[in-house]
Amino acid sequence: MIESEIARTPKSLFSRKVTLYERLRLALVVTRRELRDSLRDWRIMTPIVILTLLFPLLMNFTAGMARDFVLRYGGQNALIVERLNPFLLMIVGFFPITFSLVLALETFVGEKERGSLEPLLAMPISDGELYLGKVLAALILPLAASYLAISAYLIGMAMASGWLPDALMLLQMLLLNSAKASVMVSGAVIVSSQTSSVRAANLLASFIIIPMALLVQGESILLFWGQYEVLWWIIAALCVANFIMVRMGVRIFNREEILARELDSLNLRKVLRDFAGYFLRPPEQALQREIYPSLDIWRMLHHDIPCLLRTQWQPLGVVLLTLVGAIVLGALLAMQWPLPANAIRLDALPQDTFDHVPQLGFLPRFSITGVFFNNLRALALAGVLAIFSFGVMPLVLLMAPLALVGFFAAQVAVLGYSPLVFVATFILPHGVVELPAAIIATGFALRAGVALVSPPFGLDVGQGFLLVLADFLKVFLLLIIPLLLVAAVLEVQITPLVVMAVYGAKP
Repeated sequence: MIESEIARTPKSLFSRKVTLYERLRLALVVTRRELRDSLRDWRIMTPIVILTLLFPLLMNFTAGMARDFVLRYGGQNALIVERLNPFLLMIVGFFPITFSLVLALETFVGEKERGSLEPLLAMPISDGELYLGKVLAALILPLAASYLAISAYLIGMAMASGWLPDALMLLQMLLLNSAKASVMVSGAVIVSSQTSSVRAANLLASFIIIPMALLVQGESILLFWGQYEVLWWIIAALCVANFIMVRMGVRIFNREEILARELDSLNLRKVLRDFAGYFLRPPEQALQREIYPSLDIWRMLHHDIPCLLRTQWQPLGVVLLTLVGAIVLGALLAMQWPLPANAIRLDALPQDTFDHVPQLGFLPRFSITGVFFNNLRALALAGVLAIFSFGVMPLVLLMAPLALVGFFAAQVAVLGYSPLVFVATFILPHGVVELPAAIIATGFALRAGVALVSPPFGLDVGQGFLLVLADFLKVFLLLIIPLLLVAAVLEVQITPLVVMAVYGAKP
């Protein structure tokens, strides 16, 4: 039993700073206990074994039917069968890891309903060791089933048609399924530790299943297109997501809260009251819940916003580095794919150039309201996407236009124009206002996304997210929107005059 195994651990281990090896050993004690319980439960093992062995046979039958179809009609679609085999290999490996959700969702809330959680949480191990042990236990069995299913499928394909993937493709499929299993388990364990019933955990599991199903569909398209190199980027992204999920789970895991949580409930009035308090208080008094000041716009403008900008230098610094990287990336792409010599002509622009801006579907109308609402919509969308991407999507949305700036600046340099004059003419007149607004908005959106992984010190995930959301809204309403309005006026009224003064045809 887990109690006897931990009892054999030297007492000094719990009173001194332990090494990483010792922490892993304690986590594996929990893992062995979980695996032992799962292997003894026939309700878990029977469907895993049967479906793991039956599904590869079904895929072998499918591949054989497709091969016979191609041979019957002349073999002109042989490429489809060639691309079908890697797809079926991926599906065969993915199907068993879906069982990881069942095991992971039971890790904490299932034991709480069965009454076996209290003795486990009373063990003299840290929260991180307990959490890691649970994650490994929920991951090992589905991964073993996935590898077994892949082996059975490959044996069947080798016997039926002689097809075997090359070593690199096989490694790619193993890593891809392992990464997806790790992300699913990490997310499900977080759900299990933050809910009070298995029913609620199963409902919240849809937030894991749906994105993973969409990812599998995207991978299927890539496999049929033969874009195997893109899968390496997906593997890298899944590894980053897994690291974020594990970091989030360890950060918010608290055994006392799990025992004290009786019923999941949403007190909307309390949420709104806490949010209003975070919004109205000065930053240095944000955690003093007994203080509820009245709305003071003047104080927010002259004290709160400068204070928030000073304290959030880290996310703003990350955004600045991303900005520089996007510009460099755009310049490198311009060197790799230069435009034709007559693609860009900046000398002697007609005086009515800006009077006939093309109205494309993805571009705003070239007016103050059109430019303003387009920029406002983009930054607001970045703030929303930050919640679902842990702050990644705001950086991506900012990189796209800045990469275009770097791309065209490098292109005009190749064509013989000065890139500095180009940027100072087309970008700087309004960019001196618009760019700081975009950097600040993206920085606070990044902070809001990261708060889900690492809440501010002294707050849980919910309260921490309310705090950063209130700060984001305060900065957005009082600083970003006015800056965007000024930038729109400059872009429509001033930038065309500067461009025509530099590049316009001389009378």
